[in-house]
Amino acid sequence: MVDVPEDFKYTEDHEWLKLDGKKATYGVSDYAQEELGDIVYVELPEEDDEVEKGDMIGVVESVKTVSDLFSPLSGKIVKVNYDLEDAPETINEDPYEEGWIAVIEYSDEEEIKELLSAEKYKEHIK
Repeated sequence: MVDVPEDFKYTEDHEWLKLDGKKATYGVSDYAQEELGDIVYVELPEEDDEVEKGDMIGVVESVKTVSDLFSPLSGKIVKVNYDLEDAPETINEDPYEEGWIAVIEYSDEEEIKELLSAEKYKEHIK
């Protein structure tokens, strides 16, 4: 059974966001990590990078495939989970807590409306 926390937002590209004020913690969904298989490498974005929604900000490499990471929101990368450089498998083990990728301080609240609720994301992955 795929874990889809109710209080998060999601993208159609299987990324999650946990909103807190003007900041959004961002990562790869449980569904995505399951589809990818064992994750062996993560290329992370840089702190203080200004990003636009849709910009490529990193890469996740698994034993099966390589997947680009795209920014779900416009804004600034204010924090990066550098622990993933030494332990990329954390995304497989705990995608919603220890396996987060970055925190984005977003600049356009309208973009939040385009994200999927947990209910809509569950429909999307059926």
